[in-house]
Amino acid sequence: MIRYPRPLVAGDVVGVTAPSSGVPPELRPRLDVALDRVRTLGYRTRVGDVMGVDGLASAPPDLRAAELTALLTDPDVRAVVPPWGGQIAIDLLHRLDWDALAADPTWLVGFSDVSTLLLPLTLRTGVATLHGQNLMDTPYRVPAPMLAWHEVAAAPAGTVLVQGAAPAYRADGFDDWATDPGVDEFDLGTPGGWTRVDGDGDVDVTGRLVGGCLETVTHLAGTPFGDVDRFAREHAPEGLVVYLESAGSDVAEVTRRLFGLRYAGWFDHATAVLLGRTRGTEAPGYTHHDAARHALGDLGIPVLGDVDCGHLPPHLALVNGALARVTHTAGGSRIEQRLV
Repeated sequence: MIRYPRPLVAGDVVGVTAPSSGVPPELRPRLDVALDRVRTLGYRTRVGDVMGVDGLASAPPDLRAAELTALLTDPDVRAVVPPWGGQIAIDLLHRLDWDALAADPTWLVGFSDVSTLLLPLTLRTGVATLHGQNLMDTPYRVPAPMLAWHEVAAAPAGTVLVQGAAPAYRADGFDDWATDPGVDEFDLGTPGGWTRVDGDGDVDVTGRLVGGCLETVTHLAGTPFGDVDRFAREHAPEGLVVYLESAGSDVAEVTRRLFGLRYAGWFDHATAVLLGRTRGTEAPGYTHHDAARHALGDLGIPVLGDVDCGHLPPHLALVNGALARVTHTAGGSRIEQRLV
């Protein structure tokens, strides 16, 4: 029912293009470090021409769409990993030939604004996509019990991938890649762990994973690119595990967005909702946990917060379309993904 791209093997080409924001000159050394890391893993790299800075994006939308399409449909390219997200990848959606992209599936990898492309590809075609680290994050060591994007992209169909909550996370701040382009260790100084916010009790649920960045995928609801209901009916009789993460919106905006997706039916087939940890500001007496309870707490399904799937590293590698089992107890949290 779900089609998985062929797994990466040594010698395969990893394509790099910037379908959203480009890479300014002062961060090109970090890009080189990330490319070198991919090569040390045994893969060749191919960097596109659409990598610069043109306003909010790397280039005009027609050029971005054409290069993304060329890489995803090239039989030698087995994964496409943008440097990072950005702001307006949504302007590519009507410019892409989704059937052509799905004909010989290639792994499309990333998070943040890249999820604006990942989610429609899975929802429209049933092709799995990988919500994981972006290319510029690839040099960082991924702590156990989590997996790097390249470990997941190399897994054959049928594989069972097991990850868990990060013991610690980075609460704020960013590394200065311009000054230290080779940094490869996250400063994970704050204790981690997921939180059940809708009530008490253990969680043990199964469903197909779908989700992305709350600020960007919210705008897909009610469009042909965000038809979660159709995907569930055609590809997910087991139900859905919906994961969402806010890049940094304040708690009121997060509340509005969650209600918007609820009214659009995004949780009608959900067996659970996973919400990423966020640095977005809160209000006196009203936290992000409160927002989740307010918008989703009466759905009758588990809602887990503080999940490691967003803009506060480290990052889980989540496969849109994979059959997931999520467990959460006092002893710990775990997500098992079956590539079936």
